[in-house]
Amino acid sequence: MSKALGLISGGLDSGLAAMALMRQGIEVTGISFVTPFFGSDKAKKSAEAIGYPLIIEDIGAIHLEMVKTPQYGYGRNMNPCIDCHAMMFRLAGERMDKDGFDFLFSGEVLGQRPKSQNPNALKSVAKLSGFANRVLRPLSAKLLPITPMEESGIVDREQLLDIHGRSRKRQQALAKEWGYLDYPESGGGCLLTEEGFSNQLRDLLSHDPEATVADVELLKTGRQFRLSSTAKLVVGRHKADNEALQQLAQPGQIKFHCLNFRGPLGVFCGKPTPADVHLAAEIVATYGKGKDESTVEVLCMTDQDQSTIVVTPMPREHSQKLLLR
Repeated sequence: MSKALGLISGGLDSGLAAMALMRQGIEVTGISFVTPFFGSDKAKKSAEAIGYPLIIEDIGAIHLEMVKTPQYGYGRNMNPCIDCHAMMFRLAGERMDKDGFDFLFSGEVLGQRPKSQNPNALKSVAKLSGFANRVLRPLSAKLLPITPMEESGIVDREQLLDIHGRSRKRQQALAKEWGYLDYPESGGGCLLTEEGFSNQLRDLLSHDPEATVADVELLKTGRQFRLSSTAKLVVGRHKADNEALQQLAQPGQIKFHCLNFRGPLGVFCGKPTPADVHLAAEIVATYGKGKDESTVEVLCMTDQDQSTIVVTPMPREHSQKLLLR
């Protein structure tokens, strides 16, 4: 029995790709990569629903470095889809060789995404991965050049598919026919495709090219304010944000909280100057219950000590001009 290792996003397409191979007796294992931009929750549900083992691997630091300087550039936002898919195939290929799998597969569909899933893009992804002769796309295989796996007979080409284009009707019909009914809705998988998040990430990398995964995680919580070329402030929007920021704040970062009024937690990112710290305190004050007071005392906390600063809450319309959207 041949063994296949598949890139599993958890969406309908990757689930059907796994099923197409399982239906011809191939032993399937999935692999799902976790980064600051997407997780593995959908992949776990898909693997459980269909019934195949799933490997989960965190590649956050490696992925972030690729996002900073992708060879093939970005899509509409900060999504380097060709480089991303190639990197995941490369990492999966290393696991394939290590664990004795015969080939790799994915749920990519020819023409579903015009820029990243056209014939040239699919070929580039496979070539860039370093495993070009061991990558199979079961859902569109009959429309693509025959692979060594099909030529050797470990995969039956006649049982593969010829799906093309953006419509999901064919996949939905197959899911019903094959009994795969509890699959997640498409979309919402990668933060790099979202305009607002991409704008914030672009701002972060332009001001701090050495940004880490921890810095990116802070982008996913609260309001983001650009204070200066060397400083930024993250302010919680509600209790859950405040709790998350408490956990995400890194050693040495200043945390702000209004002393005598209920309000949000603020986390300072970058090199603190007296002017930027004062500005951060003014913003935190305007989002608290003391926003209409003439002055508010703001607590400034670090790992080593704490102090207070008295500020006038910044007019909300002024703070909005510093907000990253």
